[in-house]
Amino acid sequence: MSKFRKESGPATPKSASNFSEINISRRGMMKMFSAGAALSTGIISLPNGAWAAEATPVKGGKLRAAAANSSAADTMDPAKANNSGDYMRQYMFYSGLTELDSKLIPQMGLAESISSSDGVTWSIKLRQGVTFHDGKSLNAQDVVFSLSRHKDPAVASTAISLAKQFASIKAVGLMEVELVLEQANFDLPSILGTPAFLILQDGTKDFSKAVGTGPYVCKEFTPGNRTLGERNKNFWKPGLPHLDEVELLGVTDQAARVNALLSGELHFVSTISSRDVKRINGSGSCSVLESKSGMYSDLILRQDAPVTGNPDFVLAMKYLQPRELLLKTALQGFGTVANDHPVPPWHPYFNKDLPQRPNDLDKAKFYLKKSGLVKPSLEIVTTDNIEGAMEGAQFLQQLGAQVGMNLKVRRVPYDGYWSQHWMKHPISYGSVNPRPTLDLLFSQFYKSDAPWNESGWKNPQFDQLVTAARGERDQARRKQMYGDMQALVYDHCGTIIPLFISSLDGYSNKVKGVESYPSGMMMGYRFSEFVWLAS
Repeated sequence: MSKFRKESGPATPKSASNFSEINISRRGMMKMFSAGAALSTGIISLPNGAWAAEATPVKGGKLRAAAANSSAADTMDPAKANNSGDYMRQYMFYSGLTELDSKLIPQMGLAESISSSDGVTWSIKLRQGVTFHDGKSLNAQDVVFSLSRHKDPAVASTAISLAKQFASIKAVGLMEVELVLEQANFDLPSILGTPAFLILQDGTKDFSKAVGTGPYVCKEFTPGNRTLGERNKNFWKPGLPHLDEVELLGVTDQAARVNALLSGELHFVSTISSRDVKRINGSGSCSVLESKSGMYSDLILRQDAPVTGNPDFVLAMKYLQPRELLLKTALQGFGTVANDHPVPPWHPYFNKDLPQRPNDLDKAKFYLKKSGLVKPSLEIVTTDNIEGAMEGAQFLQQLGAQVGMNLKVRRVPYDGYWSQHWMKHPISYGSVNPRPTLDLLFSQFYKSDAPWNESGWKNPQFDQLVTAARGERDQARRKQMYGDMQALVYDHCGTIIPLFISSLDGYSNKVKGVESYPSGMMMGYRFSEFVWLAS
């Protein structure tokens, strides 16, 4: 493997980064690492998971929740989902073959067991007695249909690059599926626990509602407005869900979400600003759930544009990042300093040998001069509701002026941002939710053929490493491979990641069973299944 390259440039005192925010997820990630090490023994068999709940949950009641995403593109199709609102909605109505628990460990869902002797050929045995909302029994053909459709270009699945590794999917009995991969991938159980691979009924074409096996039956779905679910009395998990109804609204205005929570109109809301934490916690009626995670907002420099595709300009922009200042001001400390690659420092595969980039105006000037660009004038396109993006853009505008850049900030409406602006300008901001494995993260956002390759970065060495790491059993070698991938992103990629952001959700103190999940906001998007309302 290639050694980690250090950049040339003017000398800079080594900065002492403060990682005091690293805490709760370390034990969970080490458990995941241990589980990964167990995969190298050759035989993989994942037993049924247990669904723990707090003592004496209260049954009944209607919970009203709000996601920060809402538009006419809201969908019930897992292949089309691309934001937290879609994920929350779909987890109300569908179930997956596996599920990621609060420690990111895959547990059995609709699958009773998943096993493989080589990481290539997998046997998936389904749970008996599971029925869809219309009464049809779950069988192997439903799974074959649900997984196979992601390979069809006409479906335009967001998981098409992941599904390319599925060489064949076939039923080998009424309740058993054989899934053969193009090459070994020991992360398959975790991959199958992600939202894209929720299980549909064979032949599903109508997504105006949802007919799944999930905890709620869809009563209403209005894109851009609301979703209403009624408790599934035949849900396959004994004792769940607790609520009679869940109403999920789309409220893109952050102040409106907070005010509705504090007034009692809403019980659970996603994406709370760090500025609202003190107000909510001090209300006496509501609290904030902080979940440490690998979520980040990133500055995207398109590599196919004349100025932002200049590698020295990219480095200049990386040295402009005021990471510690952003953590203190924009996030109020609810986050962790990042280092321009997407692996958080508590992850077992984190590359600690990469020097932390400081905010260094001298180095920014050095690389700007080296780029040959004379006072480049560019627009940073951003919007509200991307945590830290507006503050980051404004800081860059001020700092850029000190090194010879003319950076302007263009704020656009959040409605339509992801379809009209994200990845469509030389400079814009993105927001990436946590992924359960590095393979998923790198495959979806950094491989040359990734559907969400934000900066359009292409690196054949990186692509080869992603593919090779999937089938590597030796944990030391796998860690080295992922370390090399981080180095390539750190050195060459056009996405700049200043911070990892804690997920902050607000909830009424009447809501019980609330727990932090590193897999995503609102309890890994699955709050509706587990919480209840106190009487």
